[in-house]
Amino acid sequence: MTSTLITGIGLLSTQADIGDVRGAAVILDGDRIAWVGSANDAPEADARLDVDGRAVIPGFVDSHAHLVFAGERSAEFAARMSGQPYSAGGIRSTVTATRAASDEELRANVDRLTRELLRSGSTTFEIKSGYGLTTHDESRSLRIAREFTHETTYLGAHVVAPEFADDPAGYVALVTGTMLDACAPHARWVDVFCDRGAFDADQARAILTAGIGAGLAPRVHANQLQHGPGVQVAVEMGAASADHCTHLDDDDVAALADSGTVATLLPGAEFSTRSPYPDARRLIDSGVNVALATDCNPGSSFTTSMPFCIAVAVRDMHMTPAEALTAATVGGARALRRSDIGRIEVGARADLVVLDAPDPIHLAYRPGVDLIHQVWRGGAPVRRAVDER
Repeated sequence: MTSTLITGIGLLSTQADIGDVRGAAVILDGDRIAWVGSANDAPEADARLDVDGRAVIPGFVDSHAHLVFAGERSAEFAARMSGQPYSAGGIRSTVTATRAASDEELRANVDRLTRELLRSGSTTFEIKSGYGLTTHDESRSLRIAREFTHETTYLGAHVVAPEFADDPAGYVALVTGTMLDACAPHARWVDVFCDRGAFDADQARAILTAGIGAGLAPRVHANQLQHGPGVQVAVEMGAASADHCTHLDDDDVAALADSGTVATLLPGAEFSTRSPYPDARRLIDSGVNVALATDCNPGSSFTTSMPFCIAVAVRDMHMTPAEALTAATVGGARALRRSDIGRIEVGARADLVVLDAPDPIHLAYRPGVDLIHQVWRGGAPVRRAVDER
């Protein structure tokens, strides 16, 4: 293996106990970080890279993305911008397109979107199923997703499949039975949309219980469209994360603060639906572990840009730039129950982002500007600066 010394770092944001360090250097050895410290004390390495005063941060960890789908819903977006409210029902139009698509078409779309994620600095990402809603389409979605990441989530319980509109109990039986049997070998997680227009608390518990019994770890789409039982179900079931968390009461916040469940906030969804943003300040001040993720999907948050989500979180959710960066890195790692990513420390995966800026504050300070100079994933460069390509 070849080791690489990265030096000339203006500010190193480790998201670890070391904190922010100026004049730092990092050594990558294979797919791991081998050394972190002052550039003046750096040992020799096989290769050397000077980043000329740029800031270096951990690779972003996007713990919530829906990438296996076909079609697009720009007309629905335009309608919302004209005043039409968002509801979970729009998912069904993507279901129709996804079922009609070939494996090759679905794979090509996932490939395009994961490339976008990497170019935007997301070195770890989760991918959900949920746009097939048949045993065949959910299992093939997960097989395709597994080609791109090990963080795959079975979301057969996205909404009730259209052919079960008059028999939701029958659909829950399918999701917890033969569909689960076909999907579990290709998934790490089980998820359920516990909200208006999707699944109630008892249905969500049944779905998560079956998934846990099949060896999957739980997570929940919770409290996006209105206040409901989703967060409480997530905490009760020991879910790694409750995602959205837009409508919370004091009991929800207290339950999250007293649990190991991460509140994953998805500002792209509120931006794209003109819905109220989650109260990140309230969660953080209450001691809740918070993550940021893109929620990339064709209906309510068609973005792969974590820098965009950071900027929105700072501007509209009252997070500090440092809090937003932490939520987009180590917060996402916690939401995936990973300790090897989201931070720059010895032994962690060598996932780094070199910013074309002297400080990570610029991610929010310069919204809409591509500040991703270089991306290193598993010790290998996956994006270099434009003038080096």
